[in-house]
Amino acid sequence: MKAAVLPVGSRRLGTLEQLYLTFFWFSSNVHWGAILSILVQSQVLVMVGDELKGRGAGLAVSIGSITGIFVPPLLGAWSDRVRLRLGRRRPFMVVGTVLNLVALVGLASFPFLKTGSLWGFTTAYWLYVGAYLLANFANNFATAPYTALMPDVVSPEQRGSVAGWYGLMTLLGQGVGIALAGSRVSHAAPPGEFQGQIHRVYLLIGAILVVGLLVTVLGTHERTPTGEPKPFRWGEFLQGLVAPFRSPDFFWVFFTRLLVTMGVFSVQNFLQFYLKDVVKDFTVFGRVLATTPEAAVLNVLVLLLVFAVPSSMIAGRMSDRYGRKRMVYIAGGIQAVVAAGFMLADNYLAVLLIGALFGVGYGAYESVNWALATDVLPDMDDAAKDMGIWHMALTVPQLVATPVAGWLLDTFQALGKESGWPTLGYTVIFSVAIVYFSLGTLFVARVKKAT
Repeated sequence: MKAAVLPVGSRRLGTLEQLYLTFFWFSSNVHWGAILSILVQSQVLVMVGDELKGRGAGLAVSIGSITGIFVPPLLGAWSDRVRLRLGRRRPFMVVGTVLNLVALVGLASFPFLKTGSLWGFTTAYWLYVGAYLLANFANNFATAPYTALMPDVVSPEQRGSVAGWYGLMTLLGQGVGIALAGSRVSHAAPPGEFQGQIHRVYLLIGAILVVGLLVTVLGTHERTPTGEPKPFRWGEFLQGLVAPFRSPDFFWVFFTRLLVTMGVFSVQNFLQFYLKDVVKDFTVFGRVLATTPEAAVLNVLVLLLVFAVPSSMIAGRMSDRYGRKRMVYIAGGIQAVVAAGFMLADNYLAVLLIGALFGVGYGAYESVNWALATDVLPDMDDAAKDMGIWHMALTVPQLVATPVAGWLLDTFQALGKESGWPTLGYTVIFSVAIVYFSLGTLFVARVKKAT
């Protein structure tokens, strides 16, 4: 049987077409920007209390991310083999988004149920974790096939430019999500008011997901592969999970992305707690810029994204001209410096400046790494499956780095209070982040196919 292949000689995408293609990524990042940066921390703090907040947040994100290991490659391989009128990627986006909307209802409702205790936390907490698990599954159901739309419809010489758009949509989406949650939610509000805040934010997230889906599904034309699709066989699929890693370049792109993302989650997922416990006073030059940790982290992350947006677009284009690896070295090095800066900073002005620098490195890395991944795909006929495996480098760190950092935070904060070092937990997790960023940057040198 002749393997299915995409037609060659694809035309260049115009600016509006690139916007349509990447807009679903914007809506997905609104979803996760709000949840991972603000909502998990605020909801968990209310559910489990201050002493267990690190473990509670880390465990919720970790368990909720389990599907990120198995779903992306499976759904990617499945989408490589379907032939539907809507295409082979877009149907999965539709079904996954519908399931995601169901999960958002649970995330908004379960924390406020009156329940007993179970396994060290309340039953409401575990129901919340279950809803988070469904949200992660549904989002991966949609985005794993979606990631293959880029190699499907974008010519190789334009991938750096389109990757810049993906980086832009990552940052804009996260910014909107963080702004929605950070400006509307305060864990210190009265219970009834806090519940109303949470419900309104999740409703807005769901609406943005639907809009993002419609823009990309209706605005992107999938090319029809020629030939018959390869049949799906479990044995071949399981072997296929290992096969891409036989390519040294793919392995090193995956592994370095994994390390850098572990660094990002070790910082980002606990930044709100850091501002609450370490900085405390959100005044700059005598002016109060925030009154709650949620609003304080909103200011930091919005500033980060303001600097990340131009960095993302510029780095994507520069990587087409000067090479991917050079830009990764610069971006990864900046992020390692940022983690060290958070270790030393204890005032809000310094944190804001460090956040701006973080944006420069983070934005550049987000755009260039996507292009680097598409450059080293071992087999374009299995593009979605292999991009699904690469996608695991974005989700597995939540399973590993977040609970580790949460445990380290609670443990060393308790030890620090006893020994007169009340910020010891944050010093430890930021030190671990420096190691992640440094190794993830240095090992990119082992990628030989890219310059």
